[in-house]
Amino acid sequence: MDKYGIIGNPLGHSFSKGFFTEKFAREGIDAQYLNFQIPEIKNLLDVLKENPELRGLNVTLPYKTEVIPFLDELSDEAREIGAVNVIQVRNGHLKGFNSDIIGFTRSIQPLLKAHHRKALILGTGGASRAIRVGLTGLGLEWKYVSRTPREGMFTYNDLKEETLKEFEVIVNCSPVGMYPKIDECPAIPYNYLTPDNLLYDLVYNPEDTLFMKKGALQGAVVKNGLEMLHIQAIASWEFWNE
Repeated sequence: MDKYGIIGNPLGHSFSKGFFTEKFAREGIDAQYLNFQIPEIKNLLDVLKENPELRGLNVTLPYKTEVIPFLDELSDEAREIGAVNVIQVRNGHLKGFNSDIIGFTRSIQPLLKAHHRKALILGTGGASRAIRVGLTGLGLEWKYVSRTPREGMFTYNDLKEETLKEFEVIVNCSPVGMYPKIDECPAIPYNYLTPDNLLYDLVYNPEDTLFMKKGALQGAVVKNGLEMLHIQAIASWEFWNE
């Protein structure tokens, strides 16, 4: 029986196991999907050794960049983004892909209006790199927002009313607000949001995050990352079996 799985830490929030277990049952695929919660990225070697039937892995926080030195090959998109969330396993050869950009662009594109020309990217981790590339491909300018001062980036304290009028799309790429810390949200000035703003949260558990709730109260359009995940999962299967 072929095996697939996901590496990360923690994995209590992971959507992938349920998605693929249901897919395998529905389509009569003789395969198994497992969660591999590993304390350090070097434990990937143990996962591979103990599961010779593995044909593919998903990669989630905090290992999307740390996993790269363990791989034999990268797709062009993964190299450009500098992060991997899908690994194809073929006879010991590990090739890394990135499905974040596919999931994000296909999910957010229908919500974009002509006035959406600039975006704020909250967070600077692995997922934010794919969002940056995706926004550029969609024709939007972007700027990072970081908790600590960095050259060329906003801090949360820099965000004023005029900032949110200029950067009308706001994408949360941080884990802030993810279950179980559902009473937290990124520290943006929500009172300055208007119906012209679009808030996109990569977090999908809970489905209605505090970030989204506060945006909706101001009339902003809001969306979570669940559809993005579905699109990514389908892309993962295609990468594993190409």
